[in-house]
Amino acid sequence: MLHPTKCETGEIKDVTPLDAILHFFAIGWKALFALVPPPQYLGGWACFIVSLMFIGIITAIVGEVAGLMGCVIGLKPGVTAITFVAVGTSLPDTFASKKAATDDRYADSAVGNITGSNSVNVFLGLGLPWCFAIYYYQNQDVPSNYKVPTKGLDLSVALFLICSLIAIAILCIRRCVVGGELGGGKVCRTISAMLLFSLWIFYVTVSSLAQYGYVKI
Repeated sequence: MLHPTKCETGEIKDVTPLDAILHFFAIGWKALFALVPPPQYLGGWACFIVSLMFIGIITAIVGEVAGLMGCVIGLKPGVTAITFVAVGTSLPDTFASKKAATDDRYADSAVGNITGSNSVNVFLGLGLPWCFAIYYYQNQDVPSNYKVPTKGLDLSVALFLICSLIAIAILCIRRCVVGGELGGGKVCRTISAMLLFSLWIFYVTVSSLAQYGYVKI
């Protein structure tokens, strides 16, 4: 909304120039998602199901466009997946976490959204397609065993585990030093942000080198 709004805490928030610019570029998406039913209908199930359908469609578009971009640039599919596809599909989670962190009194919603979104990506994002594939191949004249190549997956999982443990350690240190997982002074916020961002750079760099055979496990 391009006018001052009142938060849940009663504080009046004015519109910044960045908010106006983002509103201009996102007006098409906002008009499209206005088709999502209000949460009051059918106990919220209509909003939940239609939202999932919209998210699935947009994720498919982002994945296809990212795949074409990686093909044009000359990147391997594994590198495209951990860069363009991952960033494109994780931006909604990023904005949702930022919104939860700024609007809520505590950081529980933001941190819970981060862990919950990754759990959905792993368990639902891998489990559901595999269930469909298994059901499909069981009804075909092919061997019953269904195998998926795991080139680079072992290293990616190990790197993700290491980086996640370091991130959790940073949050624990912040709770002891600052008194909360998010927020604090400008210097502390900047240092925490740079550390977390450097973890992502480390993960993408090592995983990309592994895709091209420079790093082996």
